[in-house]
Amino acid sequence: MAVSKKVTDRITAQIKRYQTILADAKNRDISESDTVVIIADILADVFGYKKYVEITTEFAIRGTYVDLAAKVGDDVRFLVEAKAIGVHLKEAHVKQAIDYGANHGMEWIVLTNGASWRVYKIHFRQPIDKSLVFDFDLLQANARSPQVLECFENLSREGFTKSSMTALFQAKQITSKFSLAAVLVSEPMLAALRREIRRHFPGIRIEEDALKLILEQEVLKREVVDSDEARQALDILKRALKSAARAKSKEDGKAATAASDERLPSAPTPDE
Repeated sequence: MAVSKKVTDRITAQIKRYQTILADAKNRDISESDTVVIIADILADVFGYKKYVEITTEFAIRGTYVDLAAKVGDDVRFLVEAKAIGVHLKEAHVKQAIDYGANHGMEWIVLTNGASWRVYKIHFRQPIDKSLVFDFDLLQANARSPQVLECFENLSREGFTKSSMTALFQAKQITSKFSLAAVLVSEPMLAALRREIRRHFPGIRIEEDALKLILEQEVLKREVVDSDEARQALDILKRALKSAARAKSKEDGKAATAASDERLPSAPTPDE
């Protein structure tokens, strides 16, 4: 969802302010509880949530507590699991944050130590899965960085909606390095690449399987073609291709029916 220039200006101005605050906090190696205080202030001043009303601390989930939650009315928008600013975020912290979200049925989770920000989307399937949507260091980022603005604007009080977050995730999926790699080694792209090579070099004969092998082994990084994320991206692409094929078949069927109806002789009128 697009937000107003006023909101964008607020976010960029407050990010610059908090970069100084966070840098000082990191130099002093403040505790987790003190880091949580700063993150709560960021939720208010940067994201625009009402302090003491829409920023909930120690949010209870099945007898355990997540550090913060952004809540507007009865709608809990996302949870925040916080660590001390001097703590490097590890896989155990990710699992802890995802477990909190899964136990509460929350799709969106923020894991942060104030400097490092990670935003995850939880997939409620068996087993529970997750996707990393944003990952950046706020201390090193430009306040007007497209990635930072996209993250903060979409999570802001003014910008957050379930539909906008779903659209954001889909766009991130489609344009991820894994999805782009899957598209590059797909049959239509390989066929187009082969045609282009033959057009420029008529004497060269190379098969699509050979082109795919070269792309996977010599052009693309291994992680984008041989990893769990790569396999997920390939599954997404296959589903998209099947969906497009079904839609085309349906449209072709409608066109064929319409053409057939046009060829049928019209019924005679009573006078005829």
